Amino acid sequence: MKWSTIMFVTLGLGLSMLSATAGEDWLTDFEQAKKEATEKKLPILADFSGSDWCGWCIKLDKEVFSQPAFKAYAKNSLVLFIADFPRKKKQAAELKKQNKDLATTYAIRGYPTVLLLDAAGKELARTGYQEGGAEAYVEHLKKMLKEQKPATEAPVK
Repeated sequence: MKWSTIMFVTLGLGLSMLSATAGEDWLTDFEQAKKEATEKKLPILADFSGSDWCGWCIKLDKEVFSQPAFKAYAKNSLVLFIADFPRKKKQAAELKKQNKDLATTYAIRGYPTVLLLDAAGKELARTGYQEGGAEAYVEHLKKMLKEQKPATEAPVK
C-alpha cells in the first residue's frame, strides 16, 4: 500500500470519528426525540442544519453546540435533535425523508433554524444563530422557554 493511500485512509477515519464525537448527544430519529422528551419531561431543541455546507450552521456548532457550557446546560435541560441536510455526507433514504417532511411541517426556510418543541412536537419558539458564544446562547434559550405559557394556562386572546 502506498504511503499516500495510508495517509488518506487515516485522515478519513480521523475525520469520521471527529464528526461522530461532535454529534454524540444528538438524536436523528424524531420519534425517539419525542419519546425521550416525554419520559424526561424536557423540551426538544431541534437543529435544522446543513452541517457540511452552511457557514452559519458550522459556526453555530463550533461556537455553541460543541462548547462545554452548552453541553452542560443541554444535558439535563433539553433533548437534542438534528435534522441535517448535508450535500456531501451520505444519509439513509428514511432519514432524508423524515428530515424533508419535518422541514415542510415546520416551514423551514433557511439554515440554521433552531426550534424549541414540546414533547408532542408543538413549536414553542424559533431562533437561529446568535452571536456571543455558548453562555449567551444558553441564556437566550432559557429566556425563550421562560416566555412560554404553561399548558394548563388559558390562551391569551
